Amino acid sequence: MKFLVAALLFLTLAGCASGPRLNTSHPSVNFDNRIQFVVLHYTATSLEGSLALLTKGQVSSHYLIGDDARATIYKLVDEDKRSWHAGESEWMGRTWLNSSSIGIEIVNPGYRDTPTGRVWYPYSEAQVQSLVTLLKDISQRNRINPKFIIGHSDIAPGRKLDPGPLFPWKRLADEGLGIWPEAQAVARYQAQYAAQLPSITWFQEELARLGYSTPQTGELDVATRRVLAAFQMRFRPVLFDGTPDAQSAAILRVLNHR
Repeated sequence: MKFLVAALLFLTLAGCASGPRLNTSHPSVNFDNRIQFVVLHYTATSLEGSLALLTKGQVSSHYLIGDDARATIYKLVDEDKRSWHAGESEWMGRTWLNSSSIGIEIVNPGYRDTPTGRVWYPYSEAQVQSLVTLLKDISQRNRINPKFIIGHSDIAPGRKLDPGPLFPWKRLADEGLGIWPEAQAVARYQAQYAAQLPSITWFQEELARLGYSTPQTGELDVATRRVLAAFQMRFRPVLFDGTPDAQSAAILRVLNHR
């Protein structure tokens, strides 16, 4: 009798431990994926240093692409978990993007400063190919909008420079993994804006429309220059000094009205 009572008590407790009984007969259609963005970075250190930093340091990312001959892809954090790669960030009005993004780090030194100016390091062909393969897989599974494949410098202008001016944004866009302005359309608008450059208010509004967190002051303040420089580094990397000009205006116009 004691054994029977003990068994019933065990079964009762086990039932309680399993959690509440849920009715799943009415699933909602009103939801979307937690993952909305992919943020691209360079590590600014070696493969060994990158692995140590991203696995034992205070930052992390979901993936790391190495600089070995095969550009090995390391999975460091499951996609359903939040990695710590974006920090203070904003894109399209969404803030603190760690909660809604996948982070991909690429082993690359970034840059070095020399007496004749800053020298940036290129990405290897193997790294680009590994990145394209990885991005296609992530984008397809998570239905990522190409506009939401972005750089760390896009979401934290002035604070971050990665993935830098030598990052192959156009090549990614050609693969359907990002956006890029159509050259002939840019040339047409550039001629128009060369005659009459848009106001600072226009630049601020168009940068915000594209996704950048941009002051709306109507003045070319330091923060606006930083945002414009980040935009130029991505879409016009030959010159990214944060100065409004006709070509930058034309690129903005084409991207926002494509």
